[in-house]
Amino acid sequence: MYGRKAIPLLSALILLLLAMVVLSLNMGRYPISPGQVLHMLAPGIGKDWGLPGTDEQMKAIFFQVRLPRIFLACLVGCCLSAAGAAYQGIFHNPMAAPDVLGASAGAAFGAALAILLEGSKRDITASAFLFSLAAVGLVLFIGRRGKGRQILTLILSGIMIGSLFSACTSFVKLAADPNDQLPAITYWLMGSLAGAQPADVRFILIPMALGMIPLYLLRWRINVLTLGEEEARAMGVHTGAIRMAVIFSATLITASSVAVSGMIGWVGLVIPHLARKLAGPNYSRLLPASMLTGAIFLLTVDNVSRNVWVSEIPIGILTAFIGAPFFLGLILKNGGSSG
Repeated sequence: MYGRKAIPLLSALILLLLAMVVLSLNMGRYPISPGQVLHMLAPGIGKDWGLPGTDEQMKAIFFQVRLPRIFLACLVGCCLSAAGAAYQGIFHNPMAAPDVLGASAGAAFGAALAILLEGSKRDITASAFLFSLAAVGLVLFIGRRGKGRQILTLILSGIMIGSLFSACTSFVKLAADPNDQLPAITYWLMGSLAGAQPADVRFILIPMALGMIPLYLLRWRINVLTLGEEEARAMGVHTGAIRMAVIFSATLITASSVAVSGMIGWVGLVIPHLARKLAGPNYSRLLPASMLTGAIFLLTVDNVSRNVWVSEIPIGILTAFIGAPFFLGLILKNGGSSG
């Protein structure tokens, strides 16, 4: 299914991701050893093997704070990278990112509005998710009725709707309380996984699965779409239906990710290019490689954000610091080609 060359690569990425998860569980101001982790996950085995014991405080930190955060970092990185790779393929644009259709801008407005209205954390997440879908819905509505090339119309509509929602977010920030609400909005816009809870994982797990599974199953059809409209139709592929299915799936996982993490840029733009260097342009290998690489990357950056400074650094700042120079290096190395 993947080819002989891809199996060692994907196996290595899976092992690296597992190693990063184990390392992440032990990182933090309250260290938890691998033996204690195993004791909490499998108490019977831990007791039989004589592993170090745990207390209630350690269990609360592990199950309510650290484990959900690590799980969310992997999910968000996986989804943003997969969405970026899918958009770059169907739009024939190496600069396409998960927010190309205005999903991030819509989520930002939804979150800012919920903070302005003094909503709970769940309200903020739900509002960001719904407005993200609404923004992309408007883009698709306009794109289907525009004249000319549909792909170009969709991209231009995404820029326009994204700018409109960004203006709405700026207006909300203007109306927000500068002592309380404005700092909360600003921090959300910088992106962070701080305060991740099991409820956040449960909230986005189903929409992420509903988007990721079809996207993964359609990965070989994305290969056909990258050939162009006429070539794809000559091969018997219904380009319109496939493109809409890919856009819907990629949008759903983007909206889910941004709703729980805030604005985390560069992951969906840079990681697919890195995965393309590792796995090649074939989406049967590129998409799973992007998913795994994105999970590893965001988990690594999140570990840095919560451990290198006295106060936590918003993860969106770190991804920009890392992603921008890395992408510039790719451009200079390849003469501006996408790989």
